[in-house]
Amino acid sequence: MTATMLAGRLDVAKGAFAVEEVPVPTPGPGQVLVEVGAAGVCLSDVHLIQGMLKPLHLRGDKVTLGHEVAGTVHTLGEGVTTAAVGDRVLLQAGETRGGVVLTRGVDYDGGWAEYALATVETLVPIPDELPFEQACFIPDAVSTPWAAITGTGAVRPAEAVGVWGVGGLGAHGVQLLRAVGAHPIVAVDPLPAARERALAFGADAALDPGDPEFAELLRAATRGRPLAAAFDFAGVAPVREQAMATLGEHGRLVLVGLTNQPLTVTNGTLVSYLRQQIRGHYGSEGKDVVDLVDLVRGGRLEFSRSVSGSFPLARAAEAVEALEQKKGNPIRLVLTP
Repeated sequence: MTATMLAGRLDVAKGAFAVEEVPVPTPGPGQVLVEVGAAGVCLSDVHLIQGMLKPLHLRGDKVTLGHEVAGTVHTLGEGVTTAAVGDRVLLQAGETRGGVVLTRGVDYDGGWAEYALATVETLVPIPDELPFEQACFIPDAVSTPWAAITGTGAVRPAEAVGVWGVGGLGAHGVQLLRAVGAHPIVAVDPLPAARERALAFGADAALDPGDPEFAELLRAATRGRPLAAAFDFAGVAPVREQAMATLGEHGRLVLVGLTNQPLTVTNGTLVSYLRQQIRGHYGSEGKDVVDLVDLVRGGRLEFSRSVSGSFPLARAAEAVEALEQKKGNPIRLVLTP
């Protein structure tokens, strides 16, 4: 094992990203060193590089990006007894330290590297049949919509639901809504390729939000029923207004996509009369990731269609550009050291 490794590093102060040679970290007590098999490229990583997102708890100016990570346990730190060298694992996207929630690849070094440190509590064993390229993004691209659907949105079987934005999160949202029995599932996206993908992932209808007949098409898709829940995976202010207008009594608008733009409620009296709710959502809990791995292990879910492309770690900047420009309308791009 060499003393140095490649890592995709962001200089937060300068807004500069580069793949650099850095020392291989040494695991301390309660930690393991993981040889990275694959790491996901998320829109959050793009926003960090652009400066739209800022780490809240980073010590220093530089951080190795990557909060979606899977690989093999390489070295055990002192006192580690619940993991073994050679274990195939994915890493939770963050952890709580001293009462503060920290995000991997944001507040401390992540997995855009040949090796990554992890506390043993953040390891989730994965089955041999689950490739690293599919496992790595479960802790965000899959677990975030899962938690939004089963937790924040509290979707029940046979409820009519809408999904606005069928990108990396929304595509999995459609798949997971079908898994929990929502019906009908109406996907909404301005891109024809995204609408086609939504239908392939299990949506019952896929609509263009700019269609002049949108309201009529939605009513036809739901057979006249208003939506019980609407999920904004796009993080776009006009989307939220459109989604809010589709809700019925006790309807829930779940805000998953992030934006700093204000939310406008056009008819506040109607919202109150129908007792509707607007619910913010962020991330997931550790148990969500464990549950999803169990569902994959049991054959209930699989994510081979979600890997839109793979880049070697040395070409991480190209992967970031491809995602930023939505080349090929990707669900998830992955880096492989």
